[in-house]
Amino acid sequence: MATLHLMVGLPGSGKTTLARELEIAHAALRLTPDEWHIRLFGNDVHDDSDDADWAVHNDRHDAIEALLWETAARALALGMDAILDFGFWTRGERDDFRARARDLGVGLRVHFADASPEQLLERTRARNAARPAGAFHIPEPKLREWIAVFEPPGADELTFTR
Repeated sequence: MATLHLMVGLPGSGKTTLARELEIAHAALRLTPDEWHIRLFGNDVHDDSDDADWAVHNDRHDAIEALLWETAARALALGMDAILDFGFWTRGERDDFRARARDLGVGLRVHFADASPEQLLERTRARNAARPAGAFHIPEPKLREWIAVFEPPGADELTFTR
């Protein structure tokens, strides 16, 4: 049975690194929106980005995630595992995709890349300095906002479901 893998975590938590490992281990289709976004639109957020810049960025990102979900759903229907490296910051988002997996009749596994706020800040500073391909510049104030709204998954979410 095909499995939908949800990568949960904030920028700098290691979720994409884990997603790449799972991609190989499960011969799965990995879908990382940041890589697509940067390829299509470049790094469209910076330290001086205002609310309007972030609104454009978020609209683009939402559109990419919708397309990647359609791609994942097709792969799952064909019997292939799919990895959504979206972050899934809230339980509501995870519940939505749990229902989608159930509707498709596939398994679901949540993978949580846990990191302390200090680790997230340190890793993000290093990533911003190195700027690897497919990775956004993350302004520190934004990361601090995201840390405050992130909802870690409960133990009940980390069990494999079919």
